[in-house]
Amino acid sequence: MWGGGAERRRGAGAGILLAAALLTACNTPAVPLAGTTAVSPARVLVAAPDMADQPSFATRTGRPPVLSLQELFHPTYTVPLDPSKIRTLLVTGDIIPARGVNYFATVKHDFLWPFRPTADYTKNADITYINLEAPLFAGCPVSPAASFTFCGDARFVNGLTFMGADVANLANNHLSNYGAEGITATDQLLQKNGILTSGLGPVAVIDIRGIKFGFIGFNGVGRAIDQTALKEGIARARQLADIVVVQFHWGKEYERQPMPDPGVPTPDDPVNIGHEAIDWGADIVIGNHPHWYQGVEVYKGKLITYANGNFVFDQMWSEETREGVIGTYTFYGTQLVAASWKPVRSYDYGQPVFMNAQDSAATLQTMEAASDTLATRLHEPTTSPVPSYPPPLPYAPEHAPA
Repeated sequence: MWGGGAERRRGAGAGILLAAALLTACNTPAVPLAGTTAVSPARVLVAAPDMADQPSFATRTGRPPVLSLQELFHPTYTVPLDPSKIRTLLVTGDIIPARGVNYFATVKHDFLWPFRPTADYTKNADITYINLEAPLFAGCPVSPAASFTFCGDARFVNGLTFMGADVANLANNHLSNYGAEGITATDQLLQKNGILTSGLGPVAVIDIRGIKFGFIGFNGVGRAIDQTALKEGIARARQLADIVVVQFHWGKEYERQPMPDPGVPTPDDPVNIGHEAIDWGADIVIGNHPHWYQGVEVYKGKLITYANGNFVFDQMWSEETREGVIGTYTFYGTQLVAASWKPVRSYDYGQPVFMNAQDSAATLQTMEAASDTLATRLHEPTTSPVPSYPPPLPYAPEHAPA
């Protein structure tokens, strides 16, 4: 036992001597090895960590990133080119083939005329969803005069099929301008030509390679939206579809921000209604009616678009009412992973044409700034940096550039 203690003491003493030797070595200038003439380029061989060169969330996990305004307006995620995973939904602004649009199409004997410059684009999606805001029937009065009683020739249905419309929302304040008879005639005309309808009760369901989209619509212009019917409609669509798309006709006209309009009356705040729709199970919310495009919102990871502006209409009296955006929404499985907006401007009282690059950039900057204004008000994340509003575009010539 005593011998073991001695061994431990000798070991401890040796450890002290070794530590002292190491300490001395650390404080003694290093002697270069014989023949060494250059210092190793450590900074080149071992770079400092740079988080910007790390794999993205999508690359690391194989899953798309969470939706955000930043990702929508400044995307970094590369959507896989895999048709088994990807579905696209294209949505237009208001289509009102009435009044001046109906007059000029009739004079030209061409009911495809409003859609010709954009049809190749609008038909190039899995589903094209429109808001049709005028009944269509044979014998619609033809007049360009100012009127708020809208209808269009039944032959406009050929234009809708030409531009690739798959579903038409009929829940709006002008579809009923010719009563129940006009609504029924329009619904039957569309269904006969292969275009489903939303807003009349039944859920419009389209199966795209095994993923079912369900479409419902509600009008909140001139009356409040029936929230019980909204909740029940979403629940019914949820039972029938994998992706629930809800379109609303709502909000105050000629505004860049979503808001109620007590004077019409349009009493619902679109923000509140949009949030409720998401809370109750909608996957994406589409808004129309204000005749100006507005910003978008990401609420609980879901997209709310408040207004796409005009698509086909004769409102040539201001530059803003001639403008609109066509939204394309890309789903990876059932998750929305990307969105893009294609700005258009109407010419000749009813024909939308894609904007040039400079005007498109200004439109998208305005849309982003409007989205950030709303996000700031709602204490939600904005894009970074937050852009300023560009000057409004000047009033364009009446006729489209050749």
